[in-house]
Amino acid sequence: MLAEQTPTYDHFPADLQTAQIDGLKIRYARAPRAGAETLLLLSPWPESIFAYVPTWAAFSARYDVLALDLPGFGQSEGRPDVIAPQAMSDFIAKAVRHFALKTPHAIGPDVGTSSLLFAAASNPGLFASITVGNGAVAYPLEVGSALKDLIAAPSLDAFKGLDVAGFIDGVLGSLQNYAPPAFVRDDYIASYTGEERLAESTRLVRRYPAELALLKEHLSGIQTPVLVVSSRHDPFVPLSNGQYLSDRLPTARHEIMDAGHLVWEDAANEYAGFVLDWVKEHGNP
Repeated sequence: MLAEQTPTYDHFPADLQTAQIDGLKIRYARAPRAGAETLLLLSPWPESIFAYVPTWAAFSARYDVLALDLPGFGQSEGRPDVIAPQAMSDFIAKAVRHFALKTPHAIGPDVGTSSLLFAAASNPGLFASITVGNGAVAYPLEVGSALKDLIAAPSLDAFKGLDVAGFIDGVLGSLQNYAPPAFVRDDYIASYTGEERLAESTRLVRRYPAELALLKEHLSGIQTPVLVVSSRHDPFVPLSNGQYLSDRLPTARHEIMDAGHLVWEDAANEYAGFVLDWVKEHGNP
């Protein structure tokens, strides 16, 4: 199923709200749909829930949609002890309970990948299905040079005072088929502006060497259906990471797209189509 043509917006297509979860002020948006199953969308990095602007109409036309900026990402408040894959998975479970979600379908590309897999491993039955991809998961690490350098940097000090707009534009420069509207780019920049905001957000990926080794031991026991969406031309997270999951998860499907890292934006219609087909297959009868 391919999603409909992406509509054009000049603002986020749902009301932006905040909630206190685990003592943190968390930004979220919701498009409620009575009687429908819930899609839980988790922000990628260095973006925010605004990354779902191109897929929002397709998702909300069929499902109750709840999008969260993860702690320390987007415009949600962070805390060092939460910004790590396994700790973030605990937060995700708390968020599911906070919003009283009943077995949602969770979509967490990029940094959400490892955290969602930890959450599924620790909380059987929490999700009806999950969609992940283009996030580093392989152990030993298999990442592009830019991400490798970020992970290997001796401390967070190397990232303090960076030109946030330049950093964001460097990532967005990989887009070939989608030009983020000004309000989307502005939100990304605002999300990581501040003396230490961007530096603090790197904590999660810098935990990969230790935590992906632990995740490896849990993958074979995850029974939640997992859709893995990988990009053939991802300069940050090689395609081998998706294959790594496909080889180890007992209920996975691996879809490979002819796109770069930000596939949820750059190939939004095709990406939404894969997600909607997966959710339909694993939703309530």
